[in-house]
Amino acid sequence: MWRPLARASAPLLRVPLSDSWAAPPTSAGLKTLLPVPSFEGVSIPERPKLRFVERAPLVPKVRREHKNLKDIRGPSTEATEFTEGSFAILALGGGYLHWGHFEMMRLTINRAMDPKNMFAIWRVPAPFKPITRKGMGQRMGGGKGAIDHYVTPVKTGRLIVEMGGRCEFEEVRGVLNQVAHKLPFPAQAVSRETLEKMRKDQEQRERDNQNPWTFERIATANMLGMRKFLSPYDLTQKGRYWGKFYMPERV
Repeated sequence: MWRPLARASAPLLRVPLSDSWAAPPTSAGLKTLLPVPSFEGVSIPERPKLRFVERAPLVPKVRREHKNLKDIRGPSTEATEFTEGSFAILALGGGYLHWGHFEMMRLTINRAMDPKNMFAIWRVPAPFKPITRKGMGQRMGGGKGAIDHYVTPVKTGRLIVEMGGRCEFEEVRGVLNQVAHKLPFPAQAVSRETLEKMRKDQEQRERDNQNPWTFERIATANMLGMRKFLSPYDLTQKGRYWGKFYMPERV
């Protein structure tokens, strides 16, 4: 019993008197820190916070429009690039933004941001598309219902809100993702670098694809008579943005 105790109390490192060998000196680990970013060319506007969005247009529309789902189908051709900010919310699908979504984004971002070092701007217009609805208990027929509210159509690949200023992406990523999860379509927070990387990765996947039987080739050639099962949007959007065989990761 005494032998283990004696061994435990003995010093773990014994250095002999001779200079034959010696214990290596202890040294602290070296840390490689990234350089501090410089925000020299960044300017904060006079009104850095998101502005209030009206529930209805200043001149309400009298004419009732068709549903026209083309407004949310396919890739967006507007507001796909950054303008003033460096971080944004990117729409990964199509849908409609109601006035409640605008208020949710405005209140959440304005409360979390620092107006002295950050700013945010809208990249989508205020609700302008009229949506009709009939009252409860009405019978069928009688024509189209009255205008109930207005919405803003959004397509895939459009930036919804931009943020910038003297801040980094990690400081605003949590707030932007919190807002993106509450939208009626899939969305995520991106920066200039991450957005460019996403586009390069998609181009690299299309370039490195070794499967000759792509969806576009099969649908265009009408192999096995599959045209009768496809929708017109499967041919125009190639199964990537809309249709019965919609797959967002399709090459």
